[in-house]
Amino acid sequence: MKDSASVTKTISLNAYGIDHDNIHYQLSPEELQDITIEKGMGKEASSGALAVNTGEFTGRSPKDRFIVKDDITKDKVWWGNINIPFDSDKFDALYNKVIAYLNEKELYVRDSYACADPNYKLNIRVINEYPWSNMFAYNMFLRPTEAELDDFDPEWTVVNAPGFMADPKVDGTRQHNFAILNFSKKIALIGGTGYTGEIKKGIFSALNFILPVYKNTLPMHCSANVGESGDTAIFFGLSGTGKTTLSTDPNRKLIGDDEHGWTPDNTVFNFEGGCYAKVIDLSEEKEPEIYGAIKKGAILENVIMDENGVVDFTDTSITQNTRVSYPIHHIENIQQPSIGKNVKNIFFLTADAFGVLPPISKLTPAQAAYHFISGYTAKVAGTEAGVVEPQPSFSACFGAPFMPLHPTKYAEMLSRKMKESGVDVWLVNTGWTGGPYGVGTRMKLKYTRAMISAALSGELGLYNYEKYHIHSVFGVAQPRECPGVPTKVLSPRATWNNDDAYYKTAFKLTNAFRENFKKFESYASEEIRRGGPQRYAF
Repeated sequence: MKDSASVTKTISLNAYGIDHDNIHYQLSPEELQDITIEKGMGKEASSGALAVNTGEFTGRSPKDRFIVKDDITKDKVWWGNINIPFDSDKFDALYNKVIAYLNEKELYVRDSYACADPNYKLNIRVINEYPWSNMFAYNMFLRPTEAELDDFDPEWTVVNAPGFMADPKVDGTRQHNFAILNFSKKIALIGGTGYTGEIKKGIFSALNFILPVYKNTLPMHCSANVGESGDTAIFFGLSGTGKTTLSTDPNRKLIGDDEHGWTPDNTVFNFEGGCYAKVIDLSEEKEPEIYGAIKKGAILENVIMDENGVVDFTDTSITQNTRVSYPIHHIENIQQPSIGKNVKNIFFLTADAFGVLPPISKLTPAQAAYHFISGYTAKVAGTEAGVVEPQPSFSACFGAPFMPLHPTKYAEMLSRKMKESGVDVWLVNTGWTGGPYGVGTRMKLKYTRAMISAALSGELGLYNYEKYHIHSVFGVAQPRECPGVPTKVLSPRATWNNDDAYYKTAFKLTNAFRENFKKFESYASEEIRRGGPQRYAF
């Protein structure tokens, strides 16, 4: 079937209050890239990819993410500093102001959908002020065929106006930028920020409410791939832990790199039609699949190029959060459609900057639930203002900023699915070894890949004393041997060569786990509470 991008069509936006016809509908990525360059909004890299600067915001702004509090959401959403309530009347007034602003702009519109499983398909219309934002929507959402466009009926609408600045005193926002979800009107309203991640995460957040509440399906901030035998592996992890890198495996077919649903019949499906990968320190040698995906049709964000368009992936002068988006077919080894069955392994990825967690360990069901609710990784010095030493960072379900329900709702669903499918769950530290950040070194990617391959193949063996050592502080089971990995690397304590310093740092991290978990204790069972570290420093 031909892709819809090959068709020139027109569309009316009168239903949204936009009454002009200066609208570009369903343009191809090539056309959008040419327009972006013609307007001086981007440049072409030597690879053929489009390079843009997202402006003031080079990442999401979680304190400016709101959900309209109404009859649908008031008793279901976990309100707080993650899910911040927004008044319905204020939303209507702000929406009208944004539409008035867009009525004076040249616009780019795309019809697309989310969820590769047709039973969960969500039709989406994206209205963009900028051509490259519309190209991002082409890359990241699933692309309808011509036949699907003929009777396309959008269920959700993304209204994206980066150039519109809100007036906080009048509009009810915190500052001039905002990303607001309205479940009654099925609108994601985004303004004041050019960061494209707000577009994809808006729909992700909506699905994180829709799927568990109405479809009995677990939404997950994870990547997934499938092996030759049809076994599916899921990789949970926060930004910078290796979620995209480790799931992009030449020996396994990629299902998706960031957002998935797990259905009652044990099927995992990708929400998206593309990948949004970090490119800091990217190299062809370490990550050949992602490196190769950066070509015509891909969008590089906030990278530094020389006069010949050659990108310096080590340059973080604009941001540490340099990114590339590309349609999933830029990766050769993909699962088509983006659906997997027979889930056998789950990996929780963490970049432990304290360097005390084992590089891989096997979790019991209780430990798995505890670590899922905790969602641990660590911030390293220099990534944020004021961060001068490693700091623990916890994000419930490895994706709290996108989870409208209470984290234990997702954890309960995951625990049930783990028991039903009999999966093995692994905690993988892609962070530091031989000491904390600044002393030790980052775990070698080749070692992490070898450990994950051994887990997937069953080479790490059965969970018993002969094969595993129970960590004296964290209580997790670390394998004694792994093909392709030096034995010493498997024991974080052994890599330090300083037991006192190791245990002092390990106890410091267990206290952080314990302190973070206090807010969940009243919701968690005794079994889950015992899944955490059982020894603490005082």
